[in-house]
Amino acid sequence: MNADIKTVIVTNVPAPYRVPVWRRVAETKGINLDLIFCASQHIDTSLNASNYGFNNHFLSGRYKIMERRFMHSDIGVWTLLNQLQPDVVITTGYIPTFLFAFFWALTHGVPHVAMSDGTANSEKSLSFLHRWVRRFVLSRSAAFVGACEGSSDLFRQYGVAEHQIHKAYLCADNERFSCPVPAAPIDFVFCGRFVAHKRPLFAMQVAREVAVRLGRRTSIDFVGSGIMETEMRAYADEIAEFVDCRFLGYASQSVLPQRYADAKLFLFPSEWDPWGVVANEACASGLPIIVSPYAGVAGELVVDGKNGYVRELDVKQWAEVSVKLLTDEALYKSYSQNSREQVAEYSFENSALGLTDAIRQAYDSEKRTDPK
Repeated sequence: MNADIKTVIVTNVPAPYRVPVWRRVAETKGINLDLIFCASQHIDTSLNASNYGFNNHFLSGRYKIMERRFMHSDIGVWTLLNQLQPDVVITTGYIPTFLFAFFWALTHGVPHVAMSDGTANSEKSLSFLHRWVRRFVLSRSAAFVGACEGSSDLFRQYGVAEHQIHKAYLCADNERFSCPVPAAPIDFVFCGRFVAHKRPLFAMQVAREVAVRLGRRTSIDFVGSGIMETEMRAYADEIAEFVDCRFLGYASQSVLPQRYADAKLFLFPSEWDPWGVVANEACASGLPIIVSPYAGVAGELVVDGKNGYVRELDVKQWAEVSVKLLTDEALYKSYSQNSREQVAEYSFENSALGLTDAIRQAYDSEKRTDPK
């Protein structure tokens, strides 16, 4: 009888959109899974590590969150890997802790799987050094897992063979977000951190322009928090004649479905985003989405003219398509249904399948050493 493939994934934190995927991988026959996290939960603190459904370990070291990325360095991951003795090591990026894990695999003859949410677009401005590190890691990896087609394109740019690329979608709990649409919804919802590259002020400007075009006051809900909140509230006071802005604060995964259900259109004006799980949540809730071309979901999950619109960050363009959806009931219903259908394949089950296929490919690859 073949032994289970002992797999260790080294990643940042227990994100709510990844924990269900890890759980399904852990439940897969023939795979024994451990997760090593850089830090404890901070995205949704309602998640309880004892209920994850897989073995988990938390490193020490300073975990620093920046606007577009995070940083962590803990050589202790090497000692932990010595204890766990995995057959396959998966890392999800290129920060020092992940590189320590990669080099552990390299020096111990253990196949490595490179997993990334990045895309060719989100990484187009990387420095020579960052690209060199990626090229080094990818050239010595046995399988590759991306979150979307943009991630696959990124791997291809580094010369990865097509048969080695697997997809583990970023996804939400589609069923839980399928709330019925209320009779009198809010016009717009913005969900995310209040930081510059997410462009929350742009969303407010769109709501104001739509109000002018419709000849009535519009409404927009802001779900989240961040350093721009004071500035946003000040602007909300300026445009109060045109827009009712509600600041609803942080929402846990249990509360989020209702936040989407209360709205009619989802605005996603990010000027940089490798993917955007908020779009999965909005689609599952039946919301048409207006998105910039700089988010990974644009052209994949959100298809222009089908379940939303992909538009450059121009207020008038966004207002034009918003008015179209808010005034054409048949068009709105069509886009709403298309959003639900479009997101259906982005499921935890499909994501776990892509990951398990990569694990098995790595384990069976030429880089695998003889069993210990």
